[in-house]
Amino acid sequence: MTSVRVPTRRAVVAGMIGAGASFAMPAARLHAASGPPQFGTIRHQFTQIEGARPVPPVAIPALAGGVLDLAAFRGRLVLVNFWATWCAACRTELPMLDRLAASGRSDLTVVAISTDRNRAAVAPYVRQLKLRKLAIGFDPGGLVSRVDAAEVDTPFALYGMPISFLIGITGQVEGYITGEADWLSTEAGAVFDYYAAGGR
Repeated sequence: MTSVRVPTRRAVVAGMIGAGASFAMPAARLHAASGPPQFGTIRHQFTQIEGARPVPPVAIPALAGGVLDLAAFRGRLVLVNFWATWCAACRTELPMLDRLAASGRSDLTVVAISTDRNRAAVAPYVRQLKLRKLAIGFDPGGLVSRVDAAEVDTPFALYGMPISFLIGITGQVEGYITGEADWLSTEAGAVFDYYAAGGR
């Protein structure tokens, strides 16, 4: 006489969960494919901004003299990093951004904007880190960036330090990531390629 095994309640529930996951997976892949490639760190991910805003024409004082106007780079990608001399993670990330600026990628401009109130501290700090290719600007008065961005109209809200924003070829802020990130990685390159192709 053969015995018939009746599935336990646990086996039935596990089977239902597995079936549900198999249905959900293609939808999740489809959603991920419709946005930028994934890029981030253990703690932070690149976040696409819904309702991207154009960058206003603002003259940002430059360390090398003259001004930087982020709106003037329309047609190119612009990676805008906000940093400060007191920020330990910035000290790690800035040399990497300098190497990215020197990488020869013709469709990308890299700008690092200091939020230090004491502008005199910035030039020695930049020399100490041997930053040679990075365009350095100053924004201690919050011309383009603010911690209280909800109360002040600006496309750059300082959610953390450092924080980097990517401006797309149309001159709109496309997304951001807080904390230091590996901008020389293949994943970062894929994000640049996505937005260079006009992705959104």
